[in-house]
Amino acid sequence: MRALPLFVLVAGLTGCAVINQGEVGVMRRWGRLDEKAVEPGLVFYEPVSTQVLRVPVRLTTVTVDFTLPSKEGLNVDAQISILYRVEAERAPQVLGTIGENYEEELVVAVFRSAAADVSARFFARDLYSAERGHIEKEIKKLMTEVLAGRGFIIEAVLMKAIALPPGLAKAIESKLSAEQDAERMQFLIQREKLEADRKRIEAEGQRDAQKVVAEGLTEPVLRLRAIEAFKQLATSPNAKVIVTDGKSPLQVAGDGR
Repeated sequence: MRALPLFVLVAGLTGCAVINQGEVGVMRRWGRLDEKAVEPGLVFYEPVSTQVLRVPVRLTTVTVDFTLPSKEGLNVDAQISILYRVEAERAPQVLGTIGENYEEELVVAVFRSAAADVSARFFARDLYSAERGHIEKEIKKLMTEVLAGRGFIIEAVLMKAIALPPGLAKAIESKLSAEQDAERMQFLIQREKLEADRKRIEAEGQRDAQKVVAEGLTEPVLRLRAIEAFKQLATSPNAKVIVTDGKSPLQVAGDGR
């Protein structure tokens, strides 16, 4: 009977926590963090002196509304998502050096600085064109350099929405439309040029063929052809009238048999 109260006392002084998949646990004992993270699973601890802190290590997305400065001095409103994750083995370091609010205090803060630095190198119209992907990669690269060794991996930076000043947006759309028209016209010109080249080559081929035929019709060849024609007429069973100058035959009429 004495063992039962002792068991209840021990059980009451023992806490347990579940670390889910996609996160790690960090034990804080008397205010000090353990250097090694706890893997997913069931964890037992002494609740008076110990606390279990959970740190997500799965891919996390944070979306930031931010005003980007452009090279020409314009301000462009943007909605940008940052895809990042915490390195599991560095979770204690993250909590110890930054705190539990690491996302806002470090990740977002570094992003704002990197985004402003990168966007200031580009014109506002670049945020609206194919340069957009290049800008995203440059922001990611700069963030990775700043956060190197801090326990964070930046997977991607994605511009979800860009709101250019109304006048500039209309000008860019007009420019893009003009460029598309110019490309379309260039295509038509190229197509017509190719068609003209095809006709020219075809005409040159016909001319060359006729030239070869004409060059082959020499006097001996013409005489041979005339002799062959005379032989065919002579062996024909039909009656016919032939007018000739002695060089080439010309059939005038026949009896139809």
